[in-house]
Amino acid sequence: MRRILPRLIAAITAAAALCLATVPAWADSSETAPAFTVEEQSYIASHPVVKIGYVQDRIPVSFTDGNGEFAGISRYIFDRVASLCGLEFEYLPLPRGDVTYEYLLEGGYDLVSSVEYNKENQQARGILISDPYFSSRKVVVAREGLNFRFDAALTIAISTGSQTIRKVLGESYPNFELVDYPSITDCFDAVNSGKADLLMQNQYVVEHWISKPIYEKLSVIPVLGLDDELCFSAVVTFGDYTGGASQEEGELLISILNKAISQLTEDEISLFIISAISENPYRYNFSDFLYRYRMAFRVFAASAVIILLLLFLLLRLYMRYSENRADAKVKSRFLSTMSHEFRTPLNGLIGLNYLMFQKTDDRESLKKYLRQSNVTANYLLSLVNDMLDMSNLQTENLKLDIKPLDLGLLLDTVDSISENALRDKNIEYVKDFELICRRINGDGVRIQQVLLNLLDNAKKFTQEGGKVSLKLRQTEMPDGKIMTSATIADNGKGMSEEFQRHLFDAFERELEIVSKGNQGTGLGLPISRRLARLMGGDITFESRKGAGSTFTFTFTAEPAPETDESGSGDEPAPERGTPPRILVAEDNELNAEIIIELLNESGYETELAENGRKALEKFESSEEGHFGLILMDILMPELSGCEAARAIRALPRADAKTVRIFACTANSSDEDREKALSSGMDDFITKPVDLDVLLKKIRG
Repeated sequence: MRRILPRLIAAITAAAALCLATVPAWADSSETAPAFTVEEQSYIASHPVVKIGYVQDRIPVSFTDGNGEFAGISRYIFDRVASLCGLEFEYLPLPRGDVTYEYLLEGGYDLVSSVEYNKENQQARGILISDPYFSSRKVVVAREGLNFRFDAALTIAISTGSQTIRKVLGESYPNFELVDYPSITDCFDAVNSGKADLLMQNQYVVEHWISKPIYEKLSVIPVLGLDDELCFSAVVTFGDYTGGASQEEGELLISILNKAISQLTEDEISLFIISAISENPYRYNFSDFLYRYRMAFRVFAASAVIILLLLFLLLRLYMRYSENRADAKVKSRFLSTMSHEFRTPLNGLIGLNYLMFQKTDDRESLKKYLRQSNVTANYLLSLVNDMLDMSNLQTENLKLDIKPLDLGLLLDTVDSISENALRDKNIEYVKDFELICRRINGDGVRIQQVLLNLLDNAKKFTQEGGKVSLKLRQTEMPDGKIMTSATIADNGKGMSEEFQRHLFDAFERELEIVSKGNQGTGLGLPISRRLARLMGGDITFESRKGAGSTFTFTFTAEPAPETDESGSGDEPAPERGTPPRILVAEDNELNAEIIIELLNESGYETELAENGRKALEKFESSEEGHFGLILMDILMPELSGCEAARAIRALPRADAKTVRIFACTANSSDEDREKALSSGMDDFITKPVDLDVLLKKIRG
């Protein structure tokens, strides 16, 4: 019904308008015929065709439609005026922007339409204008949240050629700075991007363009006492101009038009407005579709990047396994496992993207699909991390990041994550901690990784209503080190004796567990055991089919001094006050758009540099203190991120030494981290970027 009703109204009103336009006024005895003088009747007889120039870009008031024809409210009015006059109008499009009088004379125009009515101004310039044939309100368009006042010093965008509005604004609002733009859409874009504070335009034109999705953050402000009155202007010879109609002929034409305009009724004008608006709604294009559902497309694009990375890692691991193990069964198992692990979430992503395209008008469904896509993309990311860890452990490239940490705070984090997951499955969670040394020197990230992996496995093997426990004890070793022992036990289904023999082999999983839909690569336990052994400990287990499993994770560490100020890294850092302006150095357009929008939505001002050299140039040309932070990609053209960081640090200005520089890259190896930090960067953030982690580092 919502689609049929506008079309029905349009059909009815268009038919009414057509009937009105095709019958001369004086042929209808029910209407009062315009009282044309003898001179006016003579003019009509000798000038049967009048050429009118019309504005092309003011939908739905005056524009060129898809067939190249003059259309809009003005077209309905002009056709009606022509029928009342007994004249035939020939419609010629006016070029966009300022139109010179010489152009009108050379083009043979008799009239120019859409001239803003200002009798005093026009008479002072010697221009003949008609009475207004159409009147509506002017409105102001501004960005949401703008503190709008007419006495403020604001920048206003106006379309080129709007001379009358320029004069009105200049006289009434002297604090406004007027900036010309070629078209209405350019004015909207200027306000939307922040290049201008506001624009002023006809209410019907604004109502049409404000429907464009990209302008969703613009708001409309009514302006009292400022109407948009449109009239005709006669093109006549005056002053130094030659070649047009005489002043007398122009006056006759304007007089004829005024008499016809006076016959127009409010009901007729209302019908014309309804017809033009219903026939010319804003039509969404592909770019609008992309913008409206940009988050869905970004999820899709990010998923595609992850897929490509996974395929690369798959090939890399396959090559390594092929070199180190010639056994055909191992290769077959590896490919079968990875194929399953990739295809399952990829199938989900492809299906979710299809569903999003089918449900573009259903916001609730889109939100659900986006949440599911995010979970799937995070699972794919965990596959990447597991494969990278396995690859680094096999080549002995993985190094522990030993620093002081508070084991109690680390266990609080583990509890928070695991307790929620276990509660969702209705599993009882019991914990029992006895610490003799909370502060130790260790790799907190890796300790947490092993504990979470073991707890997650316990959850997978335990049915609803079951129980999982975490018991932690510490003992002091003869050499003064602290041995920490974490025991994770469950009363789940346990493991078969056959599977236990291969438990720590890569890509091995219990078939029954896999068949029940539990995801996993079979890399978690092998990685965890190798990490435990790197930390001077091990992982052991006991399990019996149908009676549950118990895993014990041990590691050794030196005690950390209680007076150490570095802490565990988990305490919130103090706020830095005013949010820093951030320079984003990123050569990938999609990555740049995503990180900039994330930062902007979090309240930060950003600027983009497309490569390392532009990052250096932007910083060097900026005022001192302009940038508080630089997010620097590592692999970029012109200058790499490391080269750009060194060059910035070497600049002879104070903030070159103090500006924070974060590496923001998909290169996640320890070697890459060391290169970034040695080049003068302050921190290292891996892609895909975790916004919460990034914001915490920015505020730190």
